[in-house]
Amino acid sequence: MSERATRRGFAARPVDPDDWIKAVDTPPVRDSAATANTARLTIDVTPGMRGRIKVAAFSRGITVADMLRELLAREFPDPSGDHS
Repeated sequence: MSERATRRGFAARPVDPDDWIKAVDTPPVRDSAATANTARLTIDVTPGMRGRIKVAAFSRGITVADMLRELLAREFPDPSGDHS
């Protein structure tokens, strides 16, 4: 029989960051429980800014969404002290 082609792991990122930042973003698949407590925020940024954001997240080993959520939580803390 023929061997299976080697596939990248589920969460593997490309070796070359340039390929990664130029790749089209695809939204993650989320279950209905996760989306019930979230709201989507869309902003326009330049391609250069988008690239810098993606490289910063990649170098920190986190997703862009997680990095930006942390940034927004620091800048706009919940006045009630609730972190959820």
